[in-house]
Amino acid sequence: MRRTERYPVQGANSLWQLYKTVSFWKVTRNFIVIQLARYTPFFPVKNWLYRTFLGTKVGDQTAFGLMAMLDVMYPERISVGRNSIIGYNSTILAHEYLLDEYRLGDVIIGNNVMIGANTTILPGVSIGDGVVIGAGSLVNRDIPAHAFAAGNPVRIIREGKER
Repeated sequence: MRRTERYPVQGANSLWQLYKTVSFWKVTRNFIVIQLARYTPFFPVKNWLYRTFLGTKVGDQTAFGLMAMLDVMYPERISVGRNSIIGYNSTILAHEYLLDEYRLGDVIIGNNVMIGANTTILPGVSIGDGVVIGAGSLVNRDIPAHAFAAGNPVRIIREGKER
């Protein structure tokens, strides 16, 4: 099981109770900043927006591809190491709103990581240093350092050695 905190809800599903869990104004600000960053072609500007306005931890020389999407509600729970690539149109989530509960979990992505295009990373996942994730993957579990992993759900294709 991923490392997530679970919060049960009563009545309507948890997404209907969204603004009981996170401020409307925080979500609005985050949405605007994320949309600006998604289409900005300048990596230093994207990283500055994420660090300054969202509280996301972003290492030096990390590159978020065009239309990469960070969690709108809890971007401060995302950490990406240095010299990593987050591929085109990938999504990093730190929350899940379900029928009877919502879950929150930190996402930790190491240094020198390559995340392929159109990948989704779920809350509570840790991706080790030097990992390569194939395009279109659903990362629903931890990936150890220097591995190559891909698929939906993700599976380790090859254990790696330090380069």
